[in-house]
Amino acid sequence: MSDILHQLNTEMGLVVEEARRGLVQVKGSREGSGAGTIWHADGLVITNAHVVRSQSPRVVLPDGTELPARLLASDTDRDVAALLVEASGLPTIQLGDSRSLRPGQWVLSLGHPWGVAGAATSGVVIGSGADLPELPRPDQEWVAVSLHLRPGHSGGPLVDHQGRLVGINTMMLGLEVGLAVPVHAVREFLRRELRVPAAA
Repeated sequence: MSDILHQLNTEMGLVVEEARRGLVQVKGSREGSGAGTIWHADGLVITNAHVVRSQSPRVVLPDGTELPARLLASDTDRDVAALLVEASGLPTIQLGDSRSLRPGQWVLSLGHPWGVAGAATSGVVIGSGADLPELPRPDQEWVAVSLHLRPGHSGGPLVDHQGRLVGINTMMLGLEVGLAVPVHAVREFLRRELRVPAAA
């Protein structure tokens, strides 16, 4: 392996390792489980609305601690939800700039696909915004990525090559296309619903 590939492998491994610290599992009473992303050190977790149809979700923290969660807000059109667990000092992922994403840029998606805890997959940005073809809601902004999202990725973090949070995994649009809610749309949701300005 060349020095450049070795360095790239090492750096991507470190990015995933760091991002995993902000990844949680979200369990419902009957719907199975998905992922979540720690947004605030004091227990605020972001996930997808379709992950938390249950009124009594539970969150499994990176250290394995399982806690009951309270649903604070949910937007089914945007497919984003905010949960609160009684915890403090939780690790968060540095916020990135989803509006600056460009086609071809490298991104990584984390989640628990098919029950594989903390799995990572990588790909490139296809495009972002509200004018992408075949969007489920063309009036909403999305990040389209060329990587494989699977059941269990939903609600997990999409990070850039520096490990900064740029989106929340949401759904597959096709065999080779995944969609994420851009991080700036999550911030707008939190400001609107909870008056939360940013991550800790």
